[in-house]
Amino acid sequence: MSVSTVADAAQSAAAADALLAELRAVDAPLPEARQILARAADDAAAILATLPPRPERTEDQRDMAAEARGTVRCLRHAFLDSHVDAVYDELTDRRTRYLRIEELVEAAAKAFPGLVPTAGQLAEERALQQADKDGHEIDQGIFLSAVLRSPRSGPHLVDAMLRPTARALQLLPQFTRTGSVDLGSVRLERVDGVAHLTMVREDCLNAEDGRQVEDMETAVDLALLDPQVEVGLLRGGVMSHPRYKGRRVFSAGINLKTLHSGGISLVDFLLRRELGYIHKLLRGVLVKDGAIWRPRTIDKPWVAVVDSFAIGGGAQLLLVFDHVIAAKDAFVSIPAAQEGIIPGVSNFRLTRCVGARLARQLILEGRRVFAGEPDAALLVDEVHDADQLDAAVERSVERMRGDAVVANRRMMNSAEEPIDDFRRYMADFALQQALRMYSEDVINKVGRFANRGTAQAPAR
Repeated sequence: MSVSTVADAAQSAAAADALLAELRAVDAPLPEARQILARAADDAAAILATLPPRPERTEDQRDMAAEARGTVRCLRHAFLDSHVDAVYDELTDRRTRYLRIEELVEAAAKAFPGLVPTAGQLAEERALQQADKDGHEIDQGIFLSAVLRSPRSGPHLVDAMLRPTARALQLLPQFTRTGSVDLGSVRLERVDGVAHLTMVREDCLNAEDGRQVEDMETAVDLALLDPQVEVGLLRGGVMSHPRYKGRRVFSAGINLKTLHSGGISLVDFLLRRELGYIHKLLRGVLVKDGAIWRPRTIDKPWVAVVDSFAIGGGAQLLLVFDHVIAAKDAFVSIPAAQEGIIPGVSNFRLTRCVGARLARQLILEGRRVFAGEPDAALLVDEVHDADQLDAAVERSVERMRGDAVVANRRMMNSAEEPIDDFRRYMADFALQQALRMYSEDVINKVGRFANRGTAQAPAR
């Protein structure tokens, strides 16, 4: 063994011993442990500050950055293993305040330096393409994963995300009075007790980004909170996209061009989407008024209509709807393996709906299921010619009216998807999705997609 090899081995052993000592140290009482974590984060930041931007780094510099980040992430994980409930209690005044995930990570950055990225660090990375980022959101994933995994803190955070948004509460008087509101990417209209949610991102085939997640959660809140609404109905609007001009489209899933450009956020999009409006579609909106022995949520039945296709995130939505109607020429697909990311809560819900074999074909192999296939009966309830869809919708929403429907769907959802099972899945998802967002294969895939042009339309 050469002298340099011996020296490198000794240096690595010393570094491992130092890390082990710090890992033991963060098991100390919280005041001492938070100082140790803050110092370690400062040391890692100092190393990264000496390096050029990520695209310009040499292989050795990339290794140096990875080692610095990896060391402090080990400490964050160990710190949270010991102190997550104490941290959460401090941030939420012993669980008397309900902070949404975006508020929670912002509060954590201020109260616990080094635990999660600061607003400034996130703003700097937000201006970069995905391939050029250092991946500060992974640290948010580590933190939120620990909170959600905790049997004490996790349920409180899930409840915080089920509460109505401030925007919805502000718009509620207008909507209850007029029965309509245009949110930008979603239009909401109440007609004879039915809340019609129409997705109208006509330029990108209803491909989702942060804007649409914000608008969808607001619309879902309004539909649930309005006492005049009995049933919710979701459908895609008429598109102006050249390939589907004049046709309705349900959803093209995540906006891959936005992901490539760095505009898809772990907290504001990927986690908010699952813990926010999709979970509210299933579970309802949490309200604090009323007797404690009554149900805590206002929930209502939901119907979806699939025109053209439901791809990726669009297909994920169907798994929480009570009744799904599809056009004969429509198809459903969840191309998770092709995109490289985890398809939301589909890995948790899809097997229950369609069985293990078809679930693997959809998620792992990217299979498309067309509405006319026998297997489509596991994903949709009715299939009709396009000119018969409106009549089918009317019949469906009429069947869904009534208090007994609401009570029974609540019991079925509780039995099929216990909320603690969902919370534990989301704890794993928070970190695993963060890691996937910054993996080389995802960056390469979305980069190739972006280079093909502006259209996000499936080949038929």
